[in-house]
Order: sequence, then structure tokens, then C-alpha cells
Amino acid sequence: MTGKPASRLSRRALLGAGMGIAAAAGVGWAVWSRPQFDGAALSVRDAFEAAKAGDIILVDIRRPDEWARTGIGQGAHPIDMRHAGFIAELDALTGARKDVPIALICARGVRSARLSIALTEAGYTRVINVPEGMLGSDVGQGWIETGLPVTAYDS
Repeated sequence: MTGKPASRLSRRALLGAGMGIAAAAGVGWAVWSRPQFDGAALSVRDAFEAAKAGDIILVDIRRPDEWARTGIGQGAHPIDMRHAGFIAELDALTGARKDVPIALICARGVRSARLSIALTEAGYTRVINVPEGMLGSDVGQGWIETGLPVTAYDS
């Protein structure tokens, strides 16, 4: 066998591996990119003002370790969206009413968009997404960079 077929095979293997990596990266991007929530949205500044005025219930749906790292946006209620009792805690805030305006914030707007969709599908009628998140996204600089007040998380 000559060196030519081996190098052609190597190029094919390399091309195939590169395409596999690109496909995997595409799947990863699809998993972590923000889904399209067609409902209401607020900027972080508007969410802060509305929560302060009592016009919305602002819920920080991130994990406790994230709350500990950055604090919680002032006026937000921390409820870990992964917690089995999430709906019960949300119902405690809303009086178990599904027509109360609930704004959701996470780190960068991905989880809040996903949960906004899920809550809307579950019958909540006034779900609002805060797509900038605490850390910023392609929508805006986020709660922290905007300089909005945070409260330390005390576990």
C-alpha cells in the first residue's frame, strides 16, 4: 500500500471527526440558546421598578449557588426552578392564582424563557420573562451590570 490512500483516509477521518464536532457544537448551542417565548418581557430596570411598585412578583429561578455568588435582585423572590416544591412556593406567593403577573429572571434569560413557556402552558396567564437576566445576554447588560441593587443570599 502506498502513502497516498492512507493520507486520503486520514483526511476523510479528520473531515468526518470535524463534522461530528461541528454537529455536536450545534446541538449544544440549540440546547443553551434562548427559546422563543412569545409572551411579555421586561428589561431588568423595568422589572425592578415593577417589583418595587408591587405590580409584579419577581422570581429569581436560579440555583442557590448562583444566588450566593451574585446576590438576588432586590425585590425578587428566590425559588430554585429545579426544586420539587417550586409550584407550591410560587402558589404561596400568588395566593394560588394563575392570573397574577409573575416575572421570571435567571442568569442570562435561557431558563426564564423555558420556564415562562412551561408556566404559560400550565395555565398561568400573566407570565413575564426578563431576558437580560442577572448577568446579561444579547438582549441587554443584565441586572448586575446595570447597577441595580442586590440582596445577599443567606442560605
